[in-house]
Amino acid sequence: MSGKTYPYSAATALAQSLGKIDQETQAVVPPIHVATTYLRGTDNSYPNGRVYSRADNPTYQPVEALLCQLEQGHEALLFGSGMAAATAVFQGLRPGDHVLAPKVMYWSLRNWLLNFATDWGLQIEFIDMTDVDTLARHLQPQRTKLVWLETPGNPLWCVSDIAAIAEHAHAAGAKVAVDSTCATPLLSQPLVLGADIVMHSATKYLNGHSDVIAGALITARDDAYWQRIRLVRSQGGAVPSPHDAAQLLRGMRTMHLRVRESCSTAQFIAEQLEQHEAVAEVLYPGLPSFAGHAIARQQMHGGFGGMLSVRLRDGAAAAIHVAAHTRLWKRATSLGGVESLIEHRASIEGTGTPCPDDLLRMSCGIEDKHELLEDFLQALKTFI
Repeated sequence: MSGKTYPYSAATALAQSLGKIDQETQAVVPPIHVATTYLRGTDNSYPNGRVYSRADNPTYQPVEALLCQLEQGHEALLFGSGMAAATAVFQGLRPGDHVLAPKVMYWSLRNWLLNFATDWGLQIEFIDMTDVDTLARHLQPQRTKLVWLETPGNPLWCVSDIAAIAEHAHAAGAKVAVDSTCATPLLSQPLVLGADIVMHSATKYLNGHSDVIAGALITARDDAYWQRIRLVRSQGGAVPSPHDAAQLLRGMRTMHLRVRESCSTAQFIAEQLEQHEAVAEVLYPGLPSFAGHAIARQQMHGGFGGMLSVRLRDGAAAAIHVAAHTRLWKRATSLGGVESLIEHRASIEGTGTPCPDDLLRMSCGIEDKHELLEDFLQALKTFI
């Protein structure tokens, strides 16, 4: 659904869900529509424009309109998961199309590209997306149809220059899609920087409470490629339930508060750990020492995200031990929730991962930042 006309700030748009009031009941919270089908008119048409709930459920509309507003997009589509949203972008391509993707990216999507997309005839090439010159060398004019970015890139938080990459990609006839899950629409707007499509795993910061699986795509324009992606969703049925959509909207209404707190905590912990004797390296775009800091400052506003990774000098054994001995940080997969999570990421990704085995991925929640730091430090002391 489209929606870019709300005249207030992102914080106000989120808190008030674009100020929409249910016209029938005057409720300030949008209703949940569970109907699966809609009545035809006497002329055999659908007077309200809806045919079947798989693609047309009204409960999706407030979320999609809000995402359009935040990303300054033309239209948004809600999906049943972040993976469903991401894979729809690739399913919209044709056999033989050439795709460039980053070496450092969400591991499940990388595996899907290797295990499924290649079987369908897509030519997938993984490159260093932090180097624009490398991208330019690998673009194949009129054959490369998609450049997929993830910035910051999970779990090393590599930063890609969206504007520069979009310029090169468009000159070669390719679309640019950006996984902006960790940046959120509050910190970065890829469409404004020149991307064609932005993707969010709404399970993470958009919902923010670790109780909904959902995903979303937002496009800069309605074209043949977007129409094909829309068909992938409606005909494949990769959509959330009405209740999940309503739960997602409820979470989004406090996103600006949660993201602000998570960013503040991540910055604080990164700065405190950077010089710690047990820490070999802190990976966080908000640190001036970080390789992608300059680009992050150009294209991220209001913070550098709630995610950081820490590499320990004593290797994998230390990382696994520390993760097991935190009390506040919960040892679990995922990110973007109100609770802080810690994970030995190489154990999850397995063979072929670019993730060092001494690395801990940390998702900062909204707990007291000093208590979170102290908890991590006490876990470090149990190994030293």
